[in-house]
Amino acid sequence: MSNEPPELDWFRSSYSTNEGGQCVEVATCADAVHVRDSKLTDGPRFHTSPAAWSAFLTHARTTTH
Repeated sequence: MSNEPPELDWFRSSYSTNEGGQCVEVATCADAVHVRDSKLTDGPRFHTSPAAWSAFLTHARTTTH
């Protein structure tokens, strides 16, 4: 049995294109952020707390390559 809400509104990053590549989709709800591979929508998924997702995004935005 899945802990995932039955209806999630998935969205893809504005940086993603329809030309393949590595894309993720994200769906948010009050107590979790769900993440999946846009090419494998029925495949593995994970979820994390909104606070942890926010910290990840902050780190990703400020990390230089």
